[in-house]
Amino acid sequence: MTCCLMYQSNACGPARYYRVEIALNLFEEVSVLREWGHKGGKGRMEIAIFANLRHASEAADRWRERALKRGYDRAA
Repeated sequence: MTCCLMYQSNACGPARYYRVEIALNLFEEVSVLREWGHKGGKGRMEIAIFANLRHASEAADRWRERALKRGYDRAA
């Protein structure tokens, strides 16, 4: 459905990525998938399930804003 990909590159260490995606699942629920880690490496992933799109969108926006505050930039 909707995906936001962000990168963080600093001279101190390897580049990092953070991805937030909203999607419908097979049970007519809305899932928010978050994935993060070092670019080129194995990352971590979490899925949160919400009853409706509004709650999922609000949660995805909170996680996206939090990543932006931590120095991530949106991918072009």
